[in-house]
Amino acid sequence: MLVADTAMPTSQPGMIWKVPGWLADPLGPLTVKARYFPRALPWLLRYLLSGTRSHVFHASMALRALHQSTFEGWRENVGANAMNRLTRRDGQVYLWEGLTEAPPRSLEDDVRSHLGIEAETLGIDQIRQFFPGISSDVSYGLLIRGNGHTVDPGALIRALATQFLGEGGDFVQERVVKLWRNETGRWVIMTNLNNYQADLVVVAAGAWSARLLEPLGVRIPLESERGYHVMLRNPSVRLGMPILNKTSYFGVSSMSEGLRVSGTVEIGGLDAPPSLPRAENLIKLATRLFPQLTYDETAYWMGHRPSTPDGLPVIGPITGQQGLHVCFGHGHSGLTGAPMSGRLLAQLMTGEKPAIDPTPYAPARFA
Repeated sequence: MLVADTAMPTSQPGMIWKVPGWLADPLGPLTVKARYFPRALPWLLRYLLSGTRSHVFHASMALRALHQSTFEGWRENVGANAMNRLTRRDGQVYLWEGLTEAPPRSLEDDVRSHLGIEAETLGIDQIRQFFPGISSDVSYGLLIRGNGHTVDPGALIRALATQFLGEGGDFVQERVVKLWRNETGRWVIMTNLNNYQADLVVVAAGAWSARLLEPLGVRIPLESERGYHVMLRNPSVRLGMPILNKTSYFGVSSMSEGLRVSGTVEIGGLDAPPSLPRAENLIKLATRLFPQLTYDETAYWMGHRPSTPDGLPVIGPITGQQGLHVCFGHGHSGLTGAPMSGRLLAQLMTGEKPAIDPTPYAPARFA
């Protein structure tokens, strides 16, 4: 997803009272692997404590600054041809099941109003027009016209890589195992094959970033929100725009390879194997939403969303470690926040005036 008009952190007021019910359902929207729970507990407590109204507004304004120019940023980075071929800014629909009337005004509604983000209410007839064959249990929706998606995330990243190489960049595909500063003050990057030296280093290793930083005494609370998706090949349903189901917390979008159903949060660390039943449950959710849905084959995937407890990424220099910079922790919106994050980091490293206020993303907030 490319959610230019979404700017909500995931931890929100009242969430703590929903967690027990979610955890009681092994296929619910949130699960924590039992063996990993003691290790995850400090992060989870900080995450829940960040779910205050004041922090949600603070974080939403910071996320808005990162997100709102994502389409322009990607176009600048990959070019108009790739952008037109691989992305769609055709909106996103939030849907609710089982409601007899509109849901009460929410904090998310207040945030959208505060940030000037437009949302259009959809009634039953409009929902049916947008999504023929959708379940009769769906009775209320919101259309966020400013959002969109990429039909092929892999191809979008390959287009970015091609642009990078064309401008003189280079890729070294090795695994970094350790960082340290040598006697001359330069950074040494040890990989599984070589050693490299540099005056400036950026750690942007997603959910694995904390492992590289901890030996340096840099401790940033980072957890992997393991997410799943299933790709349904040759589906009978083709969506004009992506859906986010706000009742069961999953998304559905049409991609170049088929219909992708995604969602769930699993806290289980970086090393545990995937939980296939969580991915398989997404098919049940999709067929409940579209009862006549058919497809030929399935392809499953699990990925690591690198998340901080306050819902904001860490971008910028590490205090006391000259030349060391970071950029990670974007949670569920890495593709969306990537262009502005890269621009901001480059400006901080070169001494240019930042395009946006860097303070909310500073690593020092966790010192």
